[in-house]
Amino acid sequence: MSAICTPTHLQWTARHTAAIAAQADHVIPVIAPGHRSLPADQRHAMDLWDMWPVEQADGTAVPFGTGTLWMGLVAPRMSDPDARHGLARIHFLHRETPGSAGAWSILDPVFPDRFTPGSREWSGSALFDPGTARLTVFFTATGRRDDDATTFEQRIFQATGDLAQADGTITVTNWSGPQESFRPDGQAYLRETAQRDAGGMIKAFRDPGFFEDPRDGARYVFFTASSAQSASPWNGRIGVACAPADTIGPWRLMDPVVCADGLNAELERPHMRKIGAHYYLFWSTHGKVFAPGTPAAPTGLYGAVAPTPLGPFAPLNGTGLVAGNPGAQPLQGYSWWVLPDLSVNSFVDCPAARALADLAQPTAHRAAFQGHVAPFFTLLVDGDRARVAPGA
Repeated sequence: MSAICTPTHLQWTARHTAAIAAQADHVIPVIAPGHRSLPADQRHAMDLWDMWPVEQADGTAVPFGTGTLWMGLVAPRMSDPDARHGLARIHFLHRETPGSAGAWSILDPVFPDRFTPGSREWSGSALFDPGTARLTVFFTATGRRDDDATTFEQRIFQATGDLAQADGTITVTNWSGPQESFRPDGQAYLRETAQRDAGGMIKAFRDPGFFEDPRDGARYVFFTASSAQSASPWNGRIGVACAPADTIGPWRLMDPVVCADGLNAELERPHMRKIGAHYYLFWSTHGKVFAPGTPAAPTGLYGAVAPTPLGPFAPLNGTGLVAGNPGAQPLQGYSWWVLPDLSVNSFVDCPAARALADLAQPTAHRAAFQGHVAPFFTLLVDGDRARVAPGA
């Protein structure tokens, strides 16, 4: 592996987000009320959110049947949609080739029952090696299996197994692990994530997103974190760990690449793409987790650009905003994932809601929450600029 430098982090501040209001070409298209992406029986029985493709090291999606293989968080459809976070398991998904019938379907859980060490599984990423047919899943183990109380403790794990396809089914055998990939150091990254803040924010050490640098094969995992140094409760960070080419560890924990101290509490599901000569780091965040008194910013997809995977980073468009929910439907979608072709995946959240107050009661939240795959849209990227493609 070539020498890896210390990250040059972006300090994302209110000075950047102050110009968001003037950016009119960074709005996600409105999701039509009748949009559906899952078969009716699955849609009525399960909630689906936070999806990612199973990829080869170069970002190529893994073919499956008449489409591609994905993963996502799935839970039984409960009377309160927030309950899904305490029941989440990672499932395989099938995405039909765009333009064909069927759209999406939920397949079996990725891991055997009681295999992972948490009380539930939260988001991650997946790497497939076609030469060995080995699948590595990076994921968040949340809570502890068999705990009496539900906590928000988060640990980053990985597990590897042999993936096979036959007769339209996926099987994974010979699992190794799960192995904890790396731990927070208590200096750059907060160790204590078990408790929820009074404001509804959850301290973070989660969402591992794998990336291989095509220049030298060095490997990285970007993740959502909270600062151990900030006096502000709005102390979101994006961290990174690195490993040599052609390995999946041991991982070396490094300094953060984005710090949002005093601005934002949760920079979720970070992932990187190399486009031309530039490296683009994308993340999602809610409008509700920006600090009070800072300029208004939408729930949306945000990002930064750099000449290397470790920086120096600059906020895309000068603000960080890439694509936000439309003003008419500010809560319509969430958890965006940018593919190598610059198409963007997310899930349908609460398109009919106009404000968080509309979701205060579980019955109202259940009526509003959709929990399935949103329509894709496409980005146009040029250097330090990124926007939603017209007609996307």
